[in-house]
Amino acid sequence: MEEDDVTIREQNFHSQVREYIVCFLLFAVLYIVSYCVISRYKRKSDDQEDEDAIVNRISMYLCTFTLAVSGGAVLLLPFSIISNEILLSLPKNYYIQWLNGSLIHGLWNLVSLFSNLCLFVLMPFAYFFLESEGFAGSKKGIKARVLETFVMLFLLGLLILGIVWVASALIDNDAASMESLYDLWEFYLPYLYSCISLMGGLLLLMCTPVGLSRMFTVMGQLLVKPTILEDLDEQIYCIQLQEEALERRLNGMMSNSYFHGNSQHHLYKELDNIRNQRNKLERRKKASAWEKNLLYPIVMLILLAGTAISVLLVALNIVYLLVDETALPKGSTERGIGNASLSTFGVAQAVVEIILMLYPLLCVIL
Repeated sequence: MEEDDVTIREQNFHSQVREYIVCFLLFAVLYIVSYCVISRYKRKSDDQEDEDAIVNRISMYLCTFTLAVSGGAVLLLPFSIISNEILLSLPKNYYIQWLNGSLIHGLWNLVSLFSNLCLFVLMPFAYFFLESEGFAGSKKGIKARVLETFVMLFLLGLLILGIVWVASALIDNDAASMESLYDLWEFYLPYLYSCISLMGGLLLLMCTPVGLSRMFTVMGQLLVKPTILEDLDEQIYCIQLQEEALERRLNGMMSNSYFHGNSQHHLYKELDNIRNQRNKLERRKKASAWEKNLLYPIVMLILLAGTAISVLLVALNIVYLLVDETALPKGSTERGIGNASLSTFGVAQAVVEIILMLYPLLCVIL
């Protein structure tokens, strides 16, 4: 009996170590991708090892960590759906033994913990740390900035706590609910997190329709449109004549030493626009028939179908929540991971659901 207990403890220990390694590898990948994204769009600065450079570097690391956690929160539900379908398809495969319900639940708990940490601590700290200069009369340096940042975070926390307290008192006059505000972990943070989530939902409602229309514009620029009642050769010939005329004007200005900075800059800009138009027309001319007449309509129909299905699903879920209380989500603990498929049509429906999840997100980004 003791040997069996020791064996079970060893198996549990190895399973936990394996889960920690998988979580670390997944987060490392997200962190590297987040760092590349932020480095791509970050404002370039001089490489000087001064105080401001150190502060900018620390804030960048905190923002990278926050972006990695946000990416994990976005991809967690698709990852859970894929993991469930893989476990159902290959239940006894040795190479996917690390993929189990304990790992999925652990990822959910870690994402929830670090989401609260980033939202209430790291993001405000990064902002105030960038804006801090140290209190008046104190010695300048990193320590003075850190002290000012912690003081600002403390005052901000008191302000938000007071706002939530007053809002709860106005909504509900129950003494028990007011006393529950003293419990920071069970009421204050979840309530505040729900309010911020509501603001994020309202922001998505405003940005998603714009992103859906923007998606058609972007795809129209990337793909080759069908040439219906258009003479591309004539258009290319007209563009070439305009390009040659602009080049002669620029050459005349250079040879006669007749320099007007604004006029010359305007002509160069106009010449670049004309060359871009000529390149687009040449690309349309060289495109194959199936790319012009088949690919463009198919992609546009897919975008239209995805938009219609997404809007329809959102409307149906809102109606279900208003009419039927049993439609509220109950969580994934009742059915477990790998026990039953969450989709009626199996893997195909799971893939479609994941695409429909990521499609509105892509529209918001655009």
